[in-house]
Amino acid sequence: MSERLPTGAPAPDFTLRNAAGEDVTLSSLRGGSVVVYFYPAAATPGCTTEACDFRDNLASLAAAGYTVLGISPDPVGKLAAFAEKESLTFPLLSDEDHAVAEAYGAWGEKKNYGKTYEGLIRSTVVVDPDGIVTVAQYNVRATGHVAKLRRDLGIDA
Repeated sequence: MSERLPTGAPAPDFTLRNAAGEDVTLSSLRGGSVVVYFYPAAATPGCTTEACDFRDNLASLAAAGYTVLGISPDPVGKLAAFAEKESLTFPLLSDEDHAVAEAYGAWGEKKNYGKTYEGLIRSTVVVDPDGIVTVAQYNVRATGHVAKLRRDLGIDA
């Protein structure tokens, strides 16, 4: 299991391809805060709920100075279809080898229906304008997570 990031730690930099096939680099977003959320699979019920929740709260997050990045192990083509179908306007990034998820502590042992396996752990990490982790939440629920995150960040509805 990869080690979880503590608050106050430097956020590991990364460059991943977005749904349009373009590179997105975390350090290029310095100067603003970034919400990096990890989700297991595009177009599944829980991940769709969470992504649409971020979409529906994007304006208030942006107004508070936050950029949202969604990361999954899905290939770029699947992310593009997911973004189009759900009208997602924030970057979805492909981490097929799950190296970024591992660096962020979002890859590890999971249990489902009595089976244990390695996979993506639904997680959210908030990075401040200087590249430091200010919030690190692991094993979050898809439903209600964005509302809780907004409360934790002090962002009014």
